[in-house]
Amino acid sequence: MQYANIFKHLKTITEHKLAVMELCFRVGLIKQGLLHDLSKYSPEEFITGIYFYQGTRSPNAAEKMVRGYSVAWLHHKGRNKHHFEYWIDYAIDPTEGLVGMKMPLRYVLEMCCDRIAASKVYNKGHYTTDIPWNYYQRTEKLLLIHPDTKKLLEKILLINKDQGEERAIAFMRWMLRHPERY
Repeated sequence: MQYANIFKHLKTITEHKLAVMELCFRVGLIKQGLLHDLSKYSPEEFITGIYFYQGTRSPNAAEKMVRGYSVAWLHHKGRNKHHFEYWIDYAIDPTEGLVGMKMPLRYVLEMCCDRIAASKVYNKGHYTTDIPWNYYQRTEKLLLIHPDTKKLLEKILLINKDQGEERAIAFMRWMLRHPERY
C-alpha cells in the first residue's frame, strides 16, 4: 500500500461527496446531501479504497479484478439507498426470482446527482454532460432495476445530456414537488 494513496483517495472521495452534496442541495435534498456516502469513510471501504486507488475509476472495480468481488462495494451498496442494487430483492411471485424494487423518489434523485458528480470527479477537466448518460448506456441492459426507476433515471440523464445540468436540476426539483408523477 502506498501512503500517498491515503491522501489521494481521501481527496477523491471527499471531492465526490462535496460535488454530490452541492447537487443534492440544489435539488432540495439537504439531508441526503449531508449524509451521502458517509460509509466510504468506514474502515471496510476506506482501506480498500487506499489499497486499490487509481484516481480515474472506482477502486471497487480494481478490487473485483483481483478478488473476483469487492468487499467494499458489498458493504457500500448495503448501506446506501441511492444505489439501485440496494433495492434488489426476490419478487413477490417466486417464479420471477430477483427483481429491482421501485426506489423511493428521493433516492432516485440522489442517484442521479451521484452519477453526475462521479462523472465530473473521474473525468476532471474533460467532463461533458453526455458522460453520465454514456456510462449508464454501457451497462443499461444488464441492470436489475425497476422499470419506473429506470424510466426516471434515463429521463434525468437525457435531460442532463441534451439540455444541460441546470435543466436536469430544475426537473429534479419539479419532481420533488410532484412525486405523483413518478
